[in-house]
Amino acid sequence: MPATRTSVDVLTVLCGPDRRHGSEVAVVRDGRPYPDRRSRQELAARLGCPHTVFVDDPERGAVEVHRPGRPAAPGAGPGSVPGRELAPHALIGAAWLLDLEILEIPSLGDVFARHDGEFGWVTALAGWAAPCALRQYAAPALVEARPAGDAEERHYAWAWSDEAAGRVVGAEHHGTASPRPGPTGAGALLLAHHLQRALNVSEAPGAQILCAPGADGTIEIGGRVLLDPARHLRLG
Repeated sequence: MPATRTSVDVLTVLCGPDRRHGSEVAVVRDGRPYPDRRSRQELAARLGCPHTVFVDDPERGAVEVHRPGRPAAPGAGPGSVPGRELAPHALIGAAWLLDLEILEIPSLGDVFARHDGEFGWVTALAGWAAPCALRQYAAPALVEARPAGDAEERHYAWAWSDEAAGRVVGAEHHGTASPRPGPTGAGALLLAHHLQRALNVSEAPGAQILCAPGADGTIEIGGRVLLDPARHLRLG
């Protein structure tokens, strides 16, 4: 590990109205002491969050997302593996925490962001997310009743809870070998693109994700971001 002390904040992103059921995202405010994929994967594993964001240049908004045991997500810098699955929630959390309007993602270009109080948003394209089948169910209870690891293939289960109001219940399924890591927003992003309408998604077991398609083919996706000062870490 580098000798310098590293500042890390742990966020909870895409929380529900009760401020629960979001996904943890660790944000390493200065990623330069971790210059390669190996050192970043080691730190991500040490932190134990499903996704860790390394900030390479806070002025430009240059970031890279790592998931322990997985290749780097889009935004990977030198030495990492580009073109993997997008983690919208990690970008939402990082932009919100750093008060950024643009994230610089080498493999994607500029990702625009905004925030409003405890809500953060990024503008993305559906093609940035890993392919995922969308499976519609007749009722929300059928989506909520499905165990997280009951599927042989990756898919997003969903059902209308109020179609007129654009309210959906959804759940990401990653296959029998991959337990659900928590809400990332990727499935909701694909669903909003497929339906081409604004959605208010309640994702099992209770996260809230808001999506709105734009006229240019983009999707604005967002949700609550919570920062617990007690979880600020100083490593080194």
